[in-house]
Amino acid sequence: MQLFVVEPVDTLAVRGLPAVLNCSAASDAPVRVEWKKDGTFLNLVADDRKRQLADGSLLISAVVHSKHNKPDEGVYQCVATIDNLGTISSRTARLTVAGLPRFLSQPEGVSVRSGGTEMLSCEVTEELAPFTRWERDGRPVELDGRVIQLPSGALVISNGSQSDAGLYRCSIDGLGPAKTTDEAQLQVSADSGVEEKLETLQGPVAVVKVVGESVLLPCVMKGYPVPVIRWTLNDRPIDESRERFAVIGGGSLQIVNLTEEDAGIYVCQADSGNMTSEIQAELTVHVPPRFLTRPSNTYAQESMDIIFECDVTGSPPPTVKWMKDGDTVIPSDYFRMKQHNLQVLGLVKSDEGFYQCLAENDAGNVQASAQLIILDLDVALPSAVPSLTDATTDHVASGPSERNDPTPSAPRDVVASLVSTRFIKLTWRLPAEPHGENITYSVFYSLEGTNRERVENTSGPGEMQVTIQNLVPDTKYTFRVVASNANGPGESSTPLTVATQLEVQVPGPAPNLQVVSVGTSSVTLSWDRPVTGNGEIQTYRLFYSEKGRDSEQDVDVTGLSYTMTGLKTFTEYSFRVVAYNKHGPGVSTEDVVVRTLSDVPSAAPQNLTLEVLNSTSIMVRWQPPPTGTLNGELTGYRLRYRKGLRRADAAEISTSQLFQLIEGLEKGKVYTVRVSASTVNGSGPTTEWIAAETFENDLDESQVPGVPSSLHVRPLVNRIVVSWTPPENQDVLVRGYKIGYGIGSPHAHTVTLDYKQRFYSIDNLDPSSHYVITLKAFNNMGEGIPIYNSATTRPQSDPDIDFYELFNNPYTPAPDPTPMLPPVGVQATVLSHDTVKVSWADNSLAKNQKITDSRYYTIRWKTNIPANTKYKTANTTTLFHTVTALKPNTLYEFSVMVTKSRRSSTWSMTAHGTTFESIPSSAPKDVTVISKEGNPRIININWQPPTEANGKITGYIIYYSTDVDAEVHDWVVEPVLGNRLTHQIQGLTLDTTYYYKIQARNSKGMGPMSDAVQFHTPKGKSSTSLRLALTLSRLCVSDKPGITGRQEKRVLVIVVIVSVGVFTIIAVIAGAVLCTRRSNSHQKKKRAACKSSTGSHKYKNSSKDLNPPDLWIHHERLELKPMDKSPEPNPVMTETPIPRTAQDPAAEPSHQRRGESLRHEAEESRRGGRPKMMMPFDSQPPQPVISAHPIHSLDHLHHHHHHYHLPPRGYLHHQISLRAPATPSVFSDRPPSAESVRNQAPAPEPPVAPSQPSTTAEHQKTEALIKEEPSINPPTAHVRPTHPLKSFAAPAITVSTHNPPTYETTLPSTPLLAQPGLLPVPGVKTASIGTLIRARAPMAVTVPSAPDQSETSTMLDTVSTYETDELSEEMAHLEGLMKDLNAITTD
Repeated sequence: MQLFVVEPVDTLAVRGLPAVLNCSAASDAPVRVEWKKDGTFLNLVADDRKRQLADGSLLISAVVHSKHNKPDEGVYQCVATIDNLGTISSRTARLTVAGLPRFLSQPEGVSVRSGGTEMLSCEVTEELAPFTRWERDGRPVELDGRVIQLPSGALVISNGSQSDAGLYRCSIDGLGPAKTTDEAQLQVSADSGVEEKLETLQGPVAVVKVVGESVLLPCVMKGYPVPVIRWTLNDRPIDESRERFAVIGGGSLQIVNLTEEDAGIYVCQADSGNMTSEIQAELTVHVPPRFLTRPSNTYAQESMDIIFECDVTGSPPPTVKWMKDGDTVIPSDYFRMKQHNLQVLGLVKSDEGFYQCLAENDAGNVQASAQLIILDLDVALPSAVPSLTDATTDHVASGPSERNDPTPSAPRDVVASLVSTRFIKLTWRLPAEPHGENITYSVFYSLEGTNRERVENTSGPGEMQVTIQNLVPDTKYTFRVVASNANGPGESSTPLTVATQLEVQVPGPAPNLQVVSVGTSSVTLSWDRPVTGNGEIQTYRLFYSEKGRDSEQDVDVTGLSYTMTGLKTFTEYSFRVVAYNKHGPGVSTEDVVVRTLSDVPSAAPQNLTLEVLNSTSIMVRWQPPPTGTLNGELTGYRLRYRKGLRRADAAEISTSQLFQLIEGLEKGKVYTVRVSASTVNGSGPTTEWIAAETFENDLDESQVPGVPSSLHVRPLVNRIVVSWTPPENQDVLVRGYKIGYGIGSPHAHTVTLDYKQRFYSIDNLDPSSHYVITLKAFNNMGEGIPIYNSATTRPQSDPDIDFYELFNNPYTPAPDPTPMLPPVGVQATVLSHDTVKVSWADNSLAKNQKITDSRYYTIRWKTNIPANTKYKTANTTTLFHTVTALKPNTLYEFSVMVTKSRRSSTWSMTAHGTTFESIPSSAPKDVTVISKEGNPRIININWQPPTEANGKITGYIIYYSTDVDAEVHDWVVEPVLGNRLTHQIQGLTLDTTYYYKIQARNSKGMGPMSDAVQFHTPKGKSSTSLRLALTLSRLCVSDKPGITGRQEKRVLVIVVIVSVGVFTIIAVIAGAVLCTRRSNSHQKKKRAACKSSTGSHKYKNSSKDLNPPDLWIHHERLELKPMDKSPEPNPVMTETPIPRTAQDPAAEPSHQRRGESLRHEAEESRRGGRPKMMMPFDSQPPQPVISAHPIHSLDHLHHHHHHYHLPPRGYLHHQISLRAPATPSVFSDRPPSAESVRNQAPAPEPPVAPSQPSTTAEHQKTEALIKEEPSINPPTAHVRPTHPLKSFAAPAITVSTHNPPTYETTLPSTPLLAQPGLLPVPGVKTASIGTLIRARAPMAVTVPSAPDQSETSTMLDTVSTYETDELSEEMAHLEGLMKDLNAITTD
């Protein structure tokens, strides 16, 4: 409803004069109008200066206003009251009293050149500006588009003439006696033609206006030539032809009837030919509040809940408050404000009245009102709500006082079936007398001790339960239930009082949360312990988020304060705290917003360019630092410039603009400039020094320009494209060019072009016609000498295609009107795997390629993989740019364009460059492991190349282990060529879990490993050899019973064979004693090494894999292998969790092969062959021999010291090396005897036995790797080393090279290439399996050679002796072993 016809508005009053505030209200009922000032009712009876007029307006007969007494100034409001209905307040209006007439400054005498602009100042306060007038020679000055008065009171005279000369004075009228300034004389001088510096008399300033008002943005510039003023809004030129926009007073912009779209940044650009100036200011347009939805009149009944809707808009967003009968509504449990709406819960009779929604912002305030009428429960609510200004409850007809139709009795047995902290569930039974069907129920409830009830209806007829939500914990409520039938509501049930439960489970909000910024990236928070809560507070969780971001982060805090660091500088953050106890999170505090402190900028201004205007001035332009790097409010820029390129005293200029004109420079000198941005904290980093050279002399216009240096034509079907270069003499000013053309004569048509233009398209020509074209430059002195050319347009049948534009600008059309020439000679120089330097030349520059203007270059680049890749760009002011953050081994294309002022060239021809390779940055993907069908001991591992290979993949490294947590050097490795994506691994142990990783390498090194892939080999029958080994282990170590039957006989046979072998060893040792002797000191070292080899060989993490492990400790004492010149067809292999080189033999049972092997070894020993366990011999003079590098477990990469340096990880592969060790004893699994080596001729390579399938394959793989990388150092790992858990080999560490003891290992070897004549190299290579060298004594090992190669190896006969005491000790040791074996046999 709208009661007011007229509402008061803001008024400017004059001291001593009357003032009127209008207000009028209309209604069918009598309306009483009163006035409030600053929220308090006025007592008009006691104030004889104020009285209320008949229509309700307020009249102040004489406004009183002084410096210390301002009784009339303030905010007024009109209040209208209708008896028995309520009260409505109008919108507010501010009464402002103009101050005493006084001038802040006096005008001064000035002189203006004829046709120029001048300004006379008259500075007054804002409220006095409307009363300011100007007089010339005692008569008022007439204002028009040439002579204007600025909002500040100043007078601007543009296009001055002699009629403007005179004595001027400023006066203030309408505020009592007129007050005038002193007179100032304006003189008008004749135009002398002397250049005058551009000067800003008055520029635009930030201003705030309201929609519908007018604004005048001053831009008063003085200079000669007379500057041309242009305006832009948000970087777009303003169309002065629009009705609401006008440029008056020589450059000031006037806008009438403002709209929201007029707000923005206005820039005044002044150009006097040789100087320019820009001044910007922001215009803010406010929009008064406006209702989108008004509250509506409402009928309701007691206990109901209602909502008054109110939706408003405006700029800035208005604030909304609600009033009831002239009093402000205070939010409570029953009066709630949601957004702008007012919700009234549990209506009572006193809630009746007028409700008002008042919206206010800086532009004004509005109000809308609605009436609420409470009806009795027996009165039906009307379907349509009319205007209620004349309606009361008496006007609504009630039903008969006595009803004949029966209503239900009271519901029975009302109980609270469920009571919680914030809700209560009620249930009841049907009334004893329902008097009908479809009975509905209403539950009335209120806080104990209050008369304001709320009502909750059941969801459907017949439902006899309801849940009351949103209650207050630990509070008593009174409930009653009323049943209703078609005749109306019945009797009420007996009131039921129920108290909600005490909510003490979780803590309440932490009070007194305070957040203080203590640095540019840190804040300190403090709070108090929550008042409510059950139990001890376990922790506080601090939630915070950056303003404008939806994501919220949190951190746990144990105390009552916390200092948060790592925040962004000068950024607003929102903080809140939640306390936690054993029951969970409590109530959150309100959000507290704080901004971190500001700092100096962290980046320099961008795109600094220098434009040489003449011989003594340079225009400097730049752009602000990147977004987010200012770290505070920008206060300005500091520009420093110096003469020369070296260090010198630099001058400094401070400015708030994005440009600066440096004047008074020396001619023909180089100046360097740099700029930094500043905040209140200081200046940030500066740009690089940018150089520019002033002209030797200003351009000469005392003569006509010379002939253009070149003229090129490109004929098409209907047009000819003409391009040219300027005259060679750059010292003569060129103001433009003229093109003449015609058929047979160049004088038929003439086109005049700008001096910056370098090409032009002559259109609408006839096909197959011969045109003569002339070009000449001109200035104020006249036209220069022309240059001629001719061209014949193409026939009509030819397509009208400009091939030059087609190939030089395939995507971007030539900008209109005068584009720049594109850069040429673009080159891309690859510097690294992610960096390319792009350089070019600019034909529009001088021959020395010096940049002396404001041009800049844009470089764009992209790769064609994938094809939809978007261009990336960068800007620079030099003739090169280094592009970084590229992808390795990727082909990129680069192109460049040049931009000067608002003109840009087309993109240049593209240059290409492929970045260098880099190590792979991702691991091989899609690693899968599958078991080979028919052989569960063999698996195939497959993979795909890495996504980011960063080069050609030259190889892969496969790592596998039974322990996923083992160190990387404890994994077994197998290299694979780079062109393969699958590999087979043989000889795995059944029922064992393996983990596999793959690593790719290219020419630059190794990439990351893939994630471990788990594979469990299937179960199967264990091999005979392993069962035999376990049997010996139980017999020799554990000495446990239980070996009977066939197994006992098998063991006895083996023991007998082993005994024969042991006696053979004793015989060999006795013979060795007769041949050589060794020093006692050296023998002690050998005994230490020998004893260490017989100790407990335990490897970390192996005890859990093999049980019992002690079998392998003495296995080397039992295994005797013949040293025959012919290879054993079926070598004995052992099963370990990590595979060995050769496959498991399957031709015959393991125990049979072992027996035959032992018997063969015994026979070979009697013939002078070497047994498996070798004894040290005296060293002979070194001679060339063939040896293979030892095979090391991965952990020895870091724990062994060899005679070569460890290669990098990228070169993990096979390598064959030919050396002559200091102890020239080379032992093989199957070596020829010393005599056979000396006497036999080279034998052809025997065929590979079926039990040795991997020898030739490995040899071929080794040769392939040697060919692939011939220069790489010796390896640090073998293709298939034995597993480090257990093996027949004894671990070893390099020991002294002075005749160390040598023991043979059973490590699989890579076949060797025999190359005689190599230089002897001192030293003995060592090999070990596992990491048990950390706890073992050192033991030298020589790696076996491969006698099955096609070429023979020249080997030395070695003879060694033992001292008598050492021999005796060894024999005693062996006798003890024989006793143990005899005891086992007896058992």
